[in-house]
Amino acid sequence: MTRAILLIVTLFIALGTHAASNVPERSTVLAGVDEESMTARLSHSDLQPLEGIWQYPDEDMTVGIERYRGENGIQYRIVMLASRDIDLLPGTVIGYIAPSAVSNKYSLWIYSERHDTELQHPVECVATLNPQATSLTFEKAQWKVKIHVNVMRFLPTLFRGISVVPEKQKESIPIGFNKTFPAGNNGQPYNKIIYL
Repeated sequence: MTRAILLIVTLFIALGTHAASNVPERSTVLAGVDEESMTARLSHSDLQPLEGIWQYPDEDMTVGIERYRGENGIQYRIVMLASRDIDLLPGTVIGYIAPSAVSNKYSLWIYSERHDTELQHPVECVATLNPQATSLTFEKAQWKVKIHVNVMRFLPTLFRGISVVPEKQKESIPIGFNKTFPAGNNGQPYNKIIYL
């Protein structure tokens, strides 16, 4: 019985943290990609709202989001362009994005572990693009597992003595990216304070 419970708990944890099979388990590094080359490439493209150069303030990182022809719905990849972490090379793919049935909601996979200079173990998050396409916020679903033991059960053939119930935890303030390129309608970078 204990072995069955451990197997069920492990399965729930694996389902909660395992990325989709179409997301590479390890990151890649795109040679010659930095902020300047990404800006030049995006300047000559018909950009989708997600595409551009974004600041990731929580990690002091600049990333680029570009179209990508992936499998099973992945349409964008997130590439690190600059970071205070000098061990990561510019051009490192740090995640992938796939659209959902809701126009401003996306499945976002971001690598959660690092082994030397290689990123691995992508974790799925839900990302939300604001209406102006100037911020992309995301958060990882938090789950906890409740094990319910009913020693004095009624109708034992209907109600099992032990049940495992996954429960989503309270949501926290999301983190995310702020767009810096392309510039806004006034020609200034998004989210830049203009002093008059």
